[in-house]
Amino acid sequence: MKQIRIHGRGGQGVVTAAELIAMAAFKDGQEAQAFPSFGVERTGAPIEAFARIDSQPIRTREQVQDPDVIIVQDASLLATVDVAKGAKPNTIAIINTAQDKTGLKINLPPERVFTIDATKIALEELGRNIVNTVILGAFAKQSKLVSLKGLEEAIMEKFKSKGAVAEKNLKAVRRAFEM
Repeated sequence: MKQIRIHGRGGQGVVTAAELIAMAAFKDGQEAQAFPSFGVERTGAPIEAFARIDSQPIRTREQVQDPDVIIVQDASLLATVDVAKGAKPNTIAIINTAQDKTGLKINLPPERVFTIDATKIALEELGRNIVNTVILGAFAKQSKLVSLKGLEEAIMEKFKSKGAVAEKNLKAVRRAFEM
């Protein structure tokens, strides 16, 4: 079983990102689950969401304590949250930042850290600083846990009623995947 933990702030689409990962895994023929962890947090407060992917039914429901992949939608969290807690030797992190990864405060070897300026892509392609779908393009490329095709199908299903929003998200995801 592969476990994914997503860090972000309330209002950034962290829960939607986990849902899209699970949907993409289903599209790829895998078993998956996604769920959030938050209480009375407000917009801007740190939150986490989780996803699991396996070829077998997933019975566990607890929070992800030992992630295979860590996604950080807001790099400012690195200063206040130990996003690498429970990381295994082969855990990878995908971080939304324009900074060089060597300057980031994360307790993982640099070769396990991947950065993408998802904010820039989101602003250029979506016209808004909503990075949740964008960073999933990098997630698909680096983790290989879901295919780009599965992710595209999940986005179309999730945003089918929003017309041009779906197409813009697809363009952004493809751009992130190719970087």
